[in-house]
Amino acid sequence: MLTVNMHDAKSKLSSLVERLELGEENEVVIARNGTPVARLVPFTAPRRIGAARHLLAGLEIPSTVEAFNAGDESVAADFEASARRGLAP
Repeated sequence: MLTVNMHDAKSKLSSLVERLELGEENEVVIARNGTPVARLVPFTAPRRIGAARHLLAGLEIPSTVEAFNAGDESVAADFEASARRGLAP
C-alpha cells in the first residue's frame, strides 16, 4: 500500500493509475496533511454472465412470445391491433 500526499497525487495521477493497472500496487492512499482521506484502487468490472440469474430464479417467466401474450389478454389484443394497422412492435 502506497501513501502519497494530495499534491503528489494531483501531479502524478497518471503514473499512480498506471502502477495500479500493472499490479505494482493494490491500492494508493491519498493523505492531506498526513491524514488519509481517500483510497485509489483498481477497478474490477462486474461479471455479466448469469448476473441476473438469482433475480429470475423461481419466477415463471414465459419463454416464447405466444406464452407471454397468453398471460394477459389486453396486451395480446394491443399487439394484434397494432399488427393489423401495420405497426411494428
